[in-house]
Amino acid sequence: MKKIKIVADSSANVLTLNKIPFAAAPMKVITDAREFVDDAALDVEEMVAWFDTCKGRSKTSCPAPADWLDAFCDAEEVYCVTITSGLSGSYNSACVAKQMYEAEHEGRRVCVIDSLSAGPELMLIIEKLEQYIEQGMAYEEICKSIEAYKQETGLVFMLQSLKNFAANGRVSPTVAKLAGVLGIRIVGKAGDRGTLEPMHKCRGEERSLAAILSYLKSSGLSKGKVRIAHCRNEAAARKLKDMILSQMGQADVRIHRCKGLCSYYAETGGLLVGFERG
Repeated sequence: MKKIKIVADSSANVLTLNKIPFAAAPMKVITDAREFVDDAALDVEEMVAWFDTCKGRSKTSCPAPADWLDAFCDAEEVYCVTITSGLSGSYNSACVAKQMYEAEHEGRRVCVIDSLSAGPELMLIIEKLEQYIEQGMAYEEICKSIEAYKQETGLVFMLQSLKNFAANGRVSPTVAKLAGVLGIRIVGKAGDRGTLEPMHKCRGEERSLAAILSYLKSSGLSKGKVRIAHCRNEAAARKLKDMILSQMGQADVRIHRCKGLCSYYAETGGLLVGFERG
C-alpha cells in the first residue's frame, strides 16, 4: 500500500491527525536571551508569559530543508502545507526540500502548498487534504483540488497587542502602541497575497467580536467550518462561537489553543479565525 503523509510547519497548530500519518516541522522564536522551538515539548504558556515581560528584539525562524526532509521521512506521496510565503521563508524552504527529496527518491512526489495564511486556515487545508486522501483521490487531482479549496477559505484575527510584531520588525512601534491603548484591538484579515491586513481599530472586545462576526457573514460563511485559535483567551473564543452559532446554527465551529509560533504573534488575548466562505 502506498505510503501517504501530510506535513505542515508548526504554524498550523496541528501535532497529529486521527487517520492519516502527519508530521510537523517546527518553527522557532529567537531572542538574544532564549530560543523557543515550536514542537510538542514547548511549554507555550511559559513562553507567552515570558514574552509578556520581555523587552528587545525578537525574530522567528522557519524550518530548514533538513527539517522538512525529516518530516517527509519515507512517504511516497507528501502533501506539505506552509505558512504564507508573504511572511516567512517556510514555503521556499519546503520547495528546496521537495526538489532534494524527489531527486534522491525516484517515483516519490511532494505537493507543496502555500497557504497564504497562518494558524487555523492551515488547519482547514489539512482537514480537506485528509478528506481527499480518505476518498482515494489521485495525487494530481488532490494537488489541483486543494488549490481550488484555498479560494474558499479565509482568515480573520483580533489582536490586543502588537508588541511582538514590532519587536520582529513587522510593524512600526508607533502602530504597535495603538493596540492596547484605551482597550483598542486590531481586527484584520489575511489578504489575497498572503499578508496580514488591518481592517478595524475597535475599542473593547465586544466590538471586536462583532466586527469579526460581520466580516464572516459578509464573506459568505453560512454552514461551513470555522476554526478558532486563541492565545490565553478561551472566554472570547467561546463567546465568538456562540455568536456564530446564534446566527449560523449549522456552522461547524471548533476551538483550540495556539501553539508556539501563533501564540508569539497573537500574544495574550489574541484570536485567529479560519473559516470556509460558503
